Amino acid sequence: MTEAILLVGGKGTRLRPLTVHTPKPMVPAAGVPFLTHQLARARAAGVDHVVLATSYLAEIFEPYFGDGSSLGLHLEYVTEEEPLGTGGAIRNVAPLLRSAPGEPVLIFNGDILTGLDIQALVTTHQSAGADVSLHLTRVADPRAFGLVPTDDSGRVTAFLEKPQTPEEIVTDQINAGAYVFNRSVIDTIPAGRPVSVERETFPGLLASGAHLQGMVDSTYWLDLGTPQAFVRGSADLVLGRASSPAVAGRCGDCLVLDGADVAEDAKLTGGTSVGREAVVGAGATLDGSLVHAGAVIEPGAVIQDSLIGAGARIGARTVLEGVVVGDGAVVGADNELRSGVRIWCDAVIPDGAVRFSSDQ
Repeated sequence: MTEAILLVGGKGTRLRPLTVHTPKPMVPAAGVPFLTHQLARARAAGVDHVVLATSYLAEIFEPYFGDGSSLGLHLEYVTEEEPLGTGGAIRNVAPLLRSAPGEPVLIFNGDILTGLDIQALVTTHQSAGADVSLHLTRVADPRAFGLVPTDDSGRVTAFLEKPQTPEEIVTDQINAGAYVFNRSVIDTIPAGRPVSVERETFPGLLASGAHLQGMVDSTYWLDLGTPQAFVRGSADLVLGRASSPAVAGRCGDCLVLDGADVAEDAKLTGGTSVGREAVVGAGATLDGSLVHAGAVIEPGAVIQDSLIGAGARIGARTVLEGVVVGDGAVVGADNELRSGVRIWCDAVIPDGAVRFSSDQ
C-alpha cells in the first residue's frame, strides 16, 4: 500500500465559527492542524503518496504542507471548482493516482479521528478479494447513522438509511469513513458531476454484484463534525486516548506549545492544549479545552470543555463551559457563558454582560 486519497473539501458548516477562516481539516487539534494527524498515521502505515481532494478554502492547504516531504510523504492537490460530493471528489483526483487497476487505494474522510489499524483493513481487502472494503465501527445508538449489515464472512449485504424505528435497527455497525478501493473501481464512478459514495456508489456496486467487504474495528473512533466533538478529540489526543505520531510532545494532562506563556499557578487539566504565543494568566483554570495560537486568557478565568480561537481574548474571572469563541473575538471580564454558546469571529461581549444563575 503506497497511495491514498484524503477528502478534505467540506465546508465544515457544523463547526462554525471555527471554519470561517480555516478549512475543517486545518483547524488545530493537539497542537497541529487535524489533517497532520491523519497524514502522520497514513505514513506510519506505509503510505507515501497522498492526493488531497480540496474545495473550500483550498488555497490554505498547499502553503502549509507543501510537497509533504517534511512528513515523509509526496502530496498532491486537486481542487474542485464546484462541490462534487464524496464519490465525485474521489473520481476527480483519479488522474493523479499511480496504482494499477487491481491495486488498492486508501480513502479517508478529513474529519474522522480513529485508531483504525490501516494495514489490517488493507490485508482484509486483499485476502477477501474485495472490490471495495469499508471500515465499520459499532455504536451504542446507531439512529444518527447509516447502517451496514454484513454476513458471517464480513461481506456487506446492504446499506440502510438512518433507522427511524427500533425494528429498523438491524445492526449496530456503521460506515466509519475509511475505505480501500481497487483502482479500477474508482474509474467506474461518473466524472464531472456530484456523486455520493454512500448513497450512490456503494449501493450501486452492491446491486451490480460487486464484492464489498466490511471490517469491524471498534478501537477509538470520533466524528469531529461538531465543536464539542472537536474539543473532545483534541483532548483525547493530548491524554493519549487517541493515538497519533503527530502529537507535539508527551501525552499528559495538558500540552503547551513553544512560545506560549502560562502563569505558574494556572491549572491546566483534562487534555487542555495551549497554542503558540497564547497567554494564560494567573489563577486561570482550563479543563479539557483548546486554546489556539495568540489567544489570551486573563487571570482567574475558568474554561471547561471549550475552544478559544486564534487571537481571541477571554476576560478576567469569566466562566466558559462548553463554549466556542471564534478567532479574534473578545469576551470581557466577569461573564458566564454555558451550554453550547458560540461567539462569532471578532465579536465583542462587554464586561459583565452575560451571567447565568445556578438554577438556569
